[in-house]
Amino acid sequence: MLKILLIIAIVLLCLFVLSLIVYFFNLDMKLTSAIQPLLEKHYDKIKRDRKI
Repeated sequence: MLKILLIIAIVLLCLFVLSLIVYFFNLDMKLTSAIQPLLEKHYDKIKRDRKI
């Protein structure tokens, strides 16, 4: 039982540290800006219904 709690605590600590690293270096927005051209290309191909 103690071993399972220790593993859960280590996993939670690793996830917390990872989230701090992502926040500190603004990695989520850097990834978004890298993916943005691909998303624009995809959404520009979609036919739109322009009825008003």
